[in-house]
Amino acid sequence: MSDKHFDALPKAHTTYANIIKSLLPIGNSGKVSKDQLPQGTYSVDNLHIDQNNLDDYRKICGFMDDGKIPITYFSVLSQALQMNMMVKEPFPFAMLGLVHVENLITQYRKIGERETVSLSVTFDNLRDHAQGQQFDFVTTVKSQEDVIWEGTSTYLARSDKKDNAGLKSKPRPVTVKPMVDEKGVHKIFEVPEDIGRRYAFVSGDFNLIHLHPLSARAFGFPKAIAHGMWSKAKCLAMMGELPEACSAQVSFKLPIFLPAEVELIAEPIAKLESTDDSCVFGLYSAKNDKPHLAGHVTLVDEKKA
Repeated sequence: MSDKHFDALPKAHTTYANIIKSLLPIGNSGKVSKDQLPQGTYSVDNLHIDQNNLDDYRKICGFMDDGKIPITYFSVLSQALQMNMMVKEPFPFAMLGLVHVENLITQYRKIGERETVSLSVTFDNLRDHAQGQQFDFVTTVKSQEDVIWEGTSTYLARSDKKDNAGLKSKPRPVTVKPMVDEKGVHKIFEVPEDIGRRYAFVSGDFNLIHLHPLSARAFGFPKAIAHGMWSKAKCLAMMGELPEACSAQVSFKLPIFLPAEVELIAEPIAKLESTDDSCVFGLYSAKNDKPHLAGHVTLVDEKKA
């Protein structure tokens, strides 16, 4: 695999046939070694933000129209390159089998919506897991040579790989609702049945598990589920203005079956005064308190070391 440069972000429909093929339990995935990931980088050297798409993204996630790029938005834009890498390169796993388990994003400064930046994605850190294998998709955004944003999405590819038989699953940490005072955030809100379809048209992520109960049932889900990155973005938008330079990390827990009523609990952003501080937040079922995601926001130095 060699590095590939694009003049603009690829449109989802240009690789739609290959994406659908990759979702099927047949194809070339069995012929590709699962001991390595494709090596190389896909990038857009001069990325211009689509203002209409950005406006739609702000509306569906709840971000303010303040002239700045929402902290989660480049995760959405990078998916077009990620999908192209998975269908055009010798990718060892079926896209449908991938479970998005964690996401970490860091902005080193706020980024103007009219800025021209470069965006690149690459695979990294393939490792064994008790339930299969995990790997990272790493996204980097630069202004000239300065890194101004980066993100890491961790995926689990489930399998019964014999070499993993001796690995023990790490006990899942107990997710406890954070205590919140009057300065924190405590909101209960409805997640509509059509949020998966609406977000798909904005994000380009048309995974069938998000679109309709019938298509979700075909893949083992009783109902359609909300996109994990929509739920992360929605939480951060409801928490208020984020610091100039910060990281936001989440672990995705139980899926949100649509429609749903959920509860956001978050410590106040204002408590962040140094890089040693952390603002904890979580999204829970309003009916039974089961966790959908758990995360935290931390300050970072504005200039990357």
